[in-house]
Amino acid sequence: MDKFRMIFQFLQSNQESFMNGICGIMALASAQMYSAFDFNCPCLPGYNAAYSAGILLAPPLVLFLLGLVMNNNVSMLAEEWKRPPGRRAKDPAVLRYMFCSMAQRALIAPVVWVAVTLLDGKCFLCAFCTAVPVTVLGNGSLAPGLSPPDLARLLARVPCPEIYDGDWLLAREVAVRYLRCISQALGWSFVLLTTLLAFIVRSVRPCFTQAAFLKSKYWSHYIDIERKLFDETCTEHAKAFAKVCIQQFFEAMNHDLELGHTDGALATAPASSAAPPVTDIGADEEREKLRGITDQGTMNRLLTSWHKCKPPLQLGQEEPPVGNGWAGGGPRPLRKEVATYFSKV
Repeated sequence: MDKFRMIFQFLQSNQESFMNGICGIMALASAQMYSAFDFNCPCLPGYNAAYSAGILLAPPLVLFLLGLVMNNNVSMLAEEWKRPPGRRAKDPAVLRYMFCSMAQRALIAPVVWVAVTLLDGKCFLCAFCTAVPVTVLGNGSLAPGLSPPDLARLLARVPCPEIYDGDWLLAREVAVRYLRCISQALGWSFVLLTTLLAFIVRSVRPCFTQAAFLKSKYWSHYIDIERKLFDETCTEHAKAFAKVCIQQFFEAMNHDLELGHTDGALATAPASSAAPPVTDIGADEEREKLRGITDQGTMNRLLTSWHKCKPPLQLGQEEPPVGNGWAGGGPRPLRKEVATYFSKV
């Protein structure tokens, strides 16, 4: 259990490396999925292109969405994009940096799928078998004797060796080699273009916009760290609130039971037999962790205020600025409690 806890803490502290590892695993999984996928071309003129387009585009879209879903920063980006400005303006450059960072990792698995599909050639063969130049690769003198629908129906069976019967017009091996050669050329071209694009995005772009890149990267990390610290503070407060609430419940029940027992045995028990009150130091420590937020309404107003009007990015203020700093309804809490809240965050 300790080993798993250490691994979990390491992954939390190295989230970028963890996400890179997840993207690498998804890329390998996409290649393995394609190798295990049973490709069955329908060998019909009206369905070959649609089937091939679905195999080429649908799995990459699913892998891209899975890459975004598995990224923890998606919810943070949506929250930062939709939150009210309040006293903290939203920077579009930071939002673009966050989205680009997530999209770059999520695109790895789809790119691997498309590259493997093109290099394999089955999908391209199924899609473009009806476009093979029969007059160049086959017996062109017999081609004019067939109507266009019959010729398309015959060429559509090229990916299916068990039902293809047009060797008298075009040798199947010739058509397969021709289309796979084109598919592999497109696959390597796709790999080269994506590699160059990744190199430009990751290496060349920061050199021309270094200041803007550093600012966007810094505030993106700040938003992530701020959210984690706020969640940890809320978790600590919730634990302390629940513990104090349960302790008060048990103390109240114990008091009621003692009152009932005293009323029943008042005549027989001496007055000096009552137990002295016991002070609970742990309960006082838990109340200190509550930071003055001791009821549900105040906590709800605090969470609403955090969502609608986050504190400004300006340290050194002894008290929060007046105005719409308290976004929640109802009476404002004590100034001391609100100052403690802003200074802790």
